[in-house]
Order: sequence, then structure tokens, then C-alpha cells
Amino acid sequence: MRNESSWGWILLMLAILFELSGTTSMKLSAGFTKLWPSILMFVLYGCSFTLLTFALSYMNVGVAYAIWSGVGIVLITLVGAVLFKESINLNQVLWISLIVIGVIGLKMSSDVR
Repeated sequence: MRNESSWGWILLMLAILFELSGTTSMKLSAGFTKLWPSILMFVLYGCSFTLLTFALSYMNVGVAYAIWSGVGIVLITLVGAVLFKESINLNQVLWISLIVIGVIGLKMSSDVR
């Protein structure tokens, strides 16, 4: 594995954005009843996994995957609330806050060598 560098983090952030877009397309596909969002979902997830795979050349798999999934959860929750008008209650905000704290902790601990 190469030394962790800013390239790994850039690739990981791009993978997260493609995953977010893929999940949004999944919702828009309405259970595969709409063709273009369904096709776009597969393309976007393919891009996300490809970028995540390249990020793993620079990062530990546990840290990269935890951040990829954690940040994705937080962002898709926000997209659900804003774009799809899904409700978020106080309990959900609490638990999502713990995910954010975990992601920050992973980032901070992965910078220490």
C-alpha cells in the first residue's frame, strides 16, 4: 500500500459524491419503474466503487470504508430531508451526530503515524 496522501482523500471524497448521486438516483428510479434514473444509478455506483477501489491504494480499507459509508449516510439523510421532504426527528439527529463524530475520529486517528 502506498503512503496515505491527499490523493487517497480526494479519491475517497469523489467516491462518496458518486455514491450519494447513485443513492439519489435509486430513489428517483421509483423501484426501477423509471428507466433513466435506474440506468444512472448503476453507472454512478460503478464510478463510486471504482474510485473507492483506487482510494484503497492509499488508505486502510477499514478507515476508507467506514468514512465512505458514514459520510454517505449523513449526506443522503440531508438529501432525503431537503430534496424528498423526508422528516428527521431528534433521535435521528442524535444518532447521525454520533456517525459524524466517528468519521472525524477516524480521520484524526488515520493521520497519526
